[in-house]
Amino acid sequence: MAHFDVARKANLALVLPSLLTAVHLHREQPSLLPYVTKTFHDGNTLSDTESIRMTCSDGETFAGKFIVGYLAKVANNNQILQWIARSKRFLASDYKSLQESIFELNIHLTLRSFLVGHATSIADIAFWATIRGNRVAHSLIQQQPVQENALRWYTYIEETNPWLSETVAELTSFDSKARAAASAAGASYEIDLPNLNRPMTTRFPPEPSGYLHIGHAKAALLNDYFAHKSSGTLICRFDDTNPSKEKMEFQDAILEDLGLMEIVPDKISYSSDYFQVMYEFALKLIQDGKAFADDSELGKGDEDRKIRLPSKRRDLSIEETLKYFTEMKAGSKEGLRWCIRARIAYDSPNGTLRDPVIYRCNPIPHHRTGTQWKIYPTYDFCAPILDSYEGVTVALRTNEYRDRNVQYEWMQDALGLRKVTIWDFSRMNFIRTVLSKRRLTRIVDDGKVWGWDDPRMPTIRGIIRRGMTVPALREFILKQGPSRNILNLEWGALWALNKKYTDHDAARHTAIVQADAVTCRVLGVDDQNIISKPKYIKNLELGTKKVVQNKAVLLEQIDAQGLEEGEEITLMNWGNAYVRRIVRDESGQKSVTEINLELHLEGDVKKTKKLSWLAAVESNLVPVDIVSFDYLITKDKLEKTDKLENFLASNTELRTQAFADCNVKELAKGAIIQFERKGYYKLDVAYGEGERMVFFDIPSGKT
Repeated sequence: MAHFDVARKANLALVLPSLLTAVHLHREQPSLLPYVTKTFHDGNTLSDTESIRMTCSDGETFAGKFIVGYLAKVANNNQILQWIARSKRFLASDYKSLQESIFELNIHLTLRSFLVGHATSIADIAFWATIRGNRVAHSLIQQQPVQENALRWYTYIEETNPWLSETVAELTSFDSKARAAASAAGASYEIDLPNLNRPMTTRFPPEPSGYLHIGHAKAALLNDYFAHKSSGTLICRFDDTNPSKEKMEFQDAILEDLGLMEIVPDKISYSSDYFQVMYEFALKLIQDGKAFADDSELGKGDEDRKIRLPSKRRDLSIEETLKYFTEMKAGSKEGLRWCIRARIAYDSPNGTLRDPVIYRCNPIPHHRTGTQWKIYPTYDFCAPILDSYEGVTVALRTNEYRDRNVQYEWMQDALGLRKVTIWDFSRMNFIRTVLSKRRLTRIVDDGKVWGWDDPRMPTIRGIIRRGMTVPALREFILKQGPSRNILNLEWGALWALNKKYTDHDAARHTAIVQADAVTCRVLGVDDQNIISKPKYIKNLELGTKKVVQNKAVLLEQIDAQGLEEGEEITLMNWGNAYVRRIVRDESGQKSVTEINLELHLEGDVKKTKKLSWLAAVESNLVPVDIVSFDYLITKDKLEKTDKLENFLASNTELRTQAFADCNVKELAKGAIIQFERKGYYKLDVAYGEGERMVFFDIPSGKT
C-alpha cells in the first residue's frame, strides 16, 4: 500500500484527489505513468516500487494536474475534464452550497452508474476523493434526506475499490494523532472512565430551538475529541421532542455551526426517529406499575412535589392510566389535561426523583413528523433510553444535570436497558454574557442585535463573524478539558489566544479616520509614484501591495497634534521626513489644519515616531466603516432572578468612517487583516457589496 507524507496544513479535500488519482494510475495503468510523473509538486515523481512517497504543501496538486497526459490517451476526455472541474465545488465549507451540489450529483446519476461512460474512470476517483476529503460533504451525502443515487454511486466506488479507504486511513492517521496530541496539550483529560482506552461512542444532543453558542461548543468539542481520540463514533442526536419551540431553521443552523467548528458527526439521528420506540417503553413502565397518569398539577406549578407530597393521582390504576394515555395519544380535549409521570419517590430529597413527568400532550405539528404524534417524551425520558439504544458508551454532559444522574440510572434499570456511563463537566460561562437560549431569543426578537449571527452575540456564528478562528476556539475549549470545576471565564483570554492564529497571516493595511484627516504637503514631490511593499514584512508569502506616494498625504489628527516643527518622523512604507510647518486652528481648539513635510529618506527610522498616512489621491482613498463593539450585558454575571432589560447596555456599537488604502478592494469577505497602529479587523462587507466596505474590530485580549 502507498505511504504518504502530507504537510499538516494541507486541505485534505484539495490534496486527496491528486493522491488517489496518482495511486489509481500506479495500480491500474502503470504504462501511462510517464505522462503524469512530471506533474508532481516540487518535482516528486511516482516510482515503480510498492511505496509512493510525496510531499504536498499546498492545494496546487489538484487531480486535474495528474491527468493531462493521461487524457490524451483515453476517450471521453472532455467529459472527464468537465467533471474534474465540477468536483471543485465540493471544496466549499458552506453547508447549503454543498447540499445543492449533492442534489445536482443525485440528479445526474438517476440513470447512470458512473459519472462518465460505463466503467470507473479517473473522474469517479477524483470526484469521490473530493467529497471524502471534505468532512462536511462526506457527512452530507449520508444524511437525511438520503440522496439515493449519489449515495449508491459513492458507496459503489468505495466498495469496489477497497484501496481507497485504506489509503485515506493511512493518509489521515498521523495527522489525527498529531491534532489530538496538540489539542490535549495543557488539558486535564485524566478522567476516571473505564472505556477511555477503547473505541468510545459519544453523543451531542442539541435541541433545535436556537443557534449553537459558545457554551454548546464545549460539549460538542469534548464529545468530538473523546470519540475520535479513541477511533470511536460521534453521534449528533437532535433532541426534537418539543414542537412548541423547534424549527427546521434551527436544525439546519446547528449542522452549519458544527461545520464551522470542523465537527462532522459520524452519525446524525433524531429523537423523533424513535417516537414509536419510546411510546412502547412508556407503555411498559405503565404496565409494570412504574408510571401513572396525572392531571392535578398541569399548568399550576408543582407545589405538592416541592413539599414532598404525593400526587392526588399517584394511585391511579394501570387500566385508568392506559385509558388517559390513549386520550393523550389522540390529542383529545381530555387528553390535553393529562401527563404521564414515572412513579419513583415523591418524598425523595433529590427533587428529580419526585415522580418526574415523562410524557406530555401537545397538538402543535412537529417540524419533522407533522401531526402523526400528539404526545412527546421529555428529555429526561429520552436521554437514558436513546443513549442505551444507540450504543453510547459514555454520556458527557454538563453538571447542571448532576442531580438527574440517579434518575437517568433509574430509567435504564426500570426498562432493563444497557447501562451507560455518565461523566458530567462544568458549564463554560463568560462574564457579561448571556448563554440562556430563552434570553438570547428575546435579545434577537426585541431587535437589540442584527440577528443570531450578530458579532455581539455569543453564538458560534456570531463570534466567528467577529473574527474568532476555529483553531483558537478548539484549542481554548479543549484546554479547559472535562473539568468539573465551575468556570467563569474572561473573553480576553480567548481573544488573546486567537491573536496567535491571526497575526502571522494578516496582511497589513492603512486606515485614516475620515473626520479628522489632516492634509500634509510633501515638499519637493511633484509626481505621483507607486511602489511595491510586502503585505507583511514578517510573512513574505502574503505577497506585495501597492503604496501610492503623492505630494499631498493625509495624517490623523491625533498624530498631527503630537508633532513639533523641526521634528523628524517616519512615514511608514515611505521613509523619514522633517516637519517644516504646522498650521493650527485659530479657534483655540489647537486642531492642526495643515502640515508641510520635507523628505529625509536617508534618516534613521529607529529613532523616530512612526506615522500612518495615505496619499490624498481619490483612487487610493477607499471609504470604509470600522466597527467596534461592547458587551451587551452590563453585569458580570446575571442571576436567574435578574430582569434582562435592567442589564442590557444601551449603546454597544461604535462605527467610525475612515479611508483605507486601495489594496483593500481586493480583499474577499471574511479576510482578516491588520490596520497598522489600530488593530486586527475582519472584513464583513467587501468592496462592491455596499456603499462602503465594513470591517469589524477583532479584540486583542487587552482590557
